[in-house]
Amino acid sequence: MLDESQYIKNETCNRAKFILSLAPTNVILLSGTPTGGKYEELWSQLKLLGWNISKKLFYKHYTITEKLDMGGFQITVVKGYKNVDRLKEKLKEYGAVFMKSEEVLDLPEQIENMVTVKNTKEYRKFKKDRVITIDDETLVGDTALTKLLYLRQLASIYNPNKHQALKDLLISTEDRVVVFYNFKKEFEIIKDICEKLEKPVSYINGEGTDLKNYEVKDNTVTLVQYQAGASGVNLQRANKIIYHSLPLSSELWMQSKKRIHRIGQSRSCFYYYFITEKSVEEKILEVLKERRDFTLDLFEKVDR
Repeated sequence: MLDESQYIKNETCNRAKFILSLAPTNVILLSGTPTGGKYEELWSQLKLLGWNISKKLFYKHYTITEKLDMGGFQITVVKGYKNVDRLKEKLKEYGAVFMKSEEVLDLPEQIENMVTVKNTKEYRKFKKDRVITIDDETLVGDTALTKLLYLRQLASIYNPNKHQALKDLLISTEDRVVVFYNFKKEFEIIKDICEKLEKPVSYINGEGTDLKNYEVKDNTVTLVQYQAGASGVNLQRANKIIYHSLPLSSELWMQSKKRIHRIGQSRSCFYYYFITEKSVEEKILEVLKERRDFTLDLFEKVDR
């Protein structure tokens, strides 16, 4: 049995290689996001379920691909899908059952709240000039990738209006709160805000996990970095999540919402999206709600 079976979707990683080398008699795969909206990422999981189709044939039958030139060598990129109904029938044949959580579990209501935050002149200047010096640090968006990175940081790390909105919301409740974030500097800013408000802090990030305060104190703020804690963690002692910044991955976003909306949760779950107005964050949220990743290609289209 594999929980969070999406972790073997990349058949080249060591974990997937080991799992796929086994010859189990019975297999049960569990996942809330088996593909992250990408059918091609089903191949390794279906192979484990017993569908002995090659990856090349799977792509040929069910994906629409395009070859892109990447500086002298070509890569194959999936641009769409075909024969989807046939694929779904094959999934059923090999035991795949797709059900929403509410169809299986009696879970409480989920309530989403948009918290619009004013933009800054620094964000607007950088978007126009691609360079700015702020807090003795120079940000240079000399490529589309670095421009996207710094626009996201200017909307979160370098936006005092967002920090004030976070303070206001934390002051308004004595309940446990989970805050999702992306960047190390973002963590330090949020942690400092919590300490000034005398809010006990717990965290899950690349440097480790400390949930002692979360386990025993009602007014704890638990800071979770997406890559480290968006999946595989139970945080249902809390019923409020604040998104201080958004991920680019729809899978991470969807998984993050389930950290509090799971078995053992008896209260309605509240999600607060802190979105800087007229910024890239608005488009990122729009794309995530379509269950798509916000890619560099999408950013370049938005930025034109």
